[in-house]
Amino acid sequence: MTTFRLLTATAVGALVTAGAAMAADCPIKIGGIAPLSAPGTVVGGEAMREAMLIAEEDINADGGVLGCDIEVVIGDSEGLPEKGAALMEKFITQDGVVAVGGGYHSSVGVASKDVAQRLGVPVVFAETWNDTITGDKQKYIFRIAPLSSWASATIWQFALTVPGVEKVAILTENTDYGIPASQETAKGLESGGVESTTFSVDIGTQDYAGIVQRIKAENPDMIITLVTGEAAYNFTQQAADAGIGPLDLPFVTGQDALESGAYWQNVPDGQNAFVQRIGVPESQFTEKGKAFAATYKERMGKSDVESYAMEAYDSIAIIAQAIEEAGSTEADAIVTALESIEHDGTLGKIYFPYGTQKDPSEDGKGDEWWHQWPDPALTMIQYQEEGQDSTSAAIVYPDAYKTAEPVFVNE
Repeated sequence: MTTFRLLTATAVGALVTAGAAMAADCPIKIGGIAPLSAPGTVVGGEAMREAMLIAEEDINADGGVLGCDIEVVIGDSEGLPEKGAALMEKFITQDGVVAVGGGYHSSVGVASKDVAQRLGVPVVFAETWNDTITGDKQKYIFRIAPLSSWASATIWQFALTVPGVEKVAILTENTDYGIPASQETAKGLESGGVESTTFSVDIGTQDYAGIVQRIKAENPDMIITLVTGEAAYNFTQQAADAGIGPLDLPFVTGQDALESGAYWQNVPDGQNAFVQRIGVPESQFTEKGKAFAATYKERMGKSDVESYAMEAYDSIAIIAQAIEEAGSTEADAIVTALESIEHDGTLGKIYFPYGTQKDPSEDGKGDEWWHQWPDPALTMIQYQEEGQDSTSAAIVYPDAYKTAEPVFVNE
């Protein structure tokens, strides 16, 4: 009897000690990068912030991670490389995060990834496309957004299907997203015998009067916009005012047009514009995607959910799963878990086939596929009705997802 009591007391003491240690480590902090002020894409940053906070709520409501709640520490990158690098340093050295999700601008991803790598903290980037982010095969860097080279291909391949297009004007921003995206787009168009001229602007440019007149003088058959944020709204409407907008020419506007309420408010002449979207139509969302979309739309007062919001949610959720499966908040254990993970996300089943266990070269792929999710759906939608929601807009490319034929205003 005495022995039994001694053992029981020892066991209870061990549990109390373990519980105290666990409590000291709670909540588990995860960083969340978002552009919340200019010149960053504020409309996208606000969407990503809310999505990451919904992920926090859902994970904690489901029991948290390792017996702890998680806390997503949101930071503003302002869309600037130096701010992104400083934010990553703050997350790790001051806020005590064990991993980082989110991220919108490629330039922020390019600058901040080296900080995370140096300090040894895992990052799952949500919406940073530049190929080099994963292309240098850093141990702690993962991505669920598509590669820029892959995403650009969707745009130029679609452009080659547009009848009567022999010359394209490309508007791009001088960033780690815009520069390679415009180069890849121009090269792809050239492969199909289509000439292109690229016009570059600084991130956050608001007045496009001079650029619009230069583009108009080129007399293009199509315009492709590769700028981010509210700047794309301004360019699209200013082009429309000059007679070269979506009602006049086949016109690919910026991805932030997916936030259709803001798009139609800023671009009343935006009908027939084409927009690239990541992910399948809402009718094909996963169960988790449908649940998230319902919560997000109610919370934000929106009628649609943007792909970058879904990516932000998934970046936090996949980190939480990796920590749980690792049984630890230790960085290398999280990386090991991420490399073997199968995560049922809002965007589909997310996994990373290439890493320390299998190099991309084994399948004839380039280094950019390191720690890269290979399966995000890439589509082109078109606003064929004025005031239309992006989730109900026609999917016009590729054929695998097409819901309607495109309307070509030049025919």
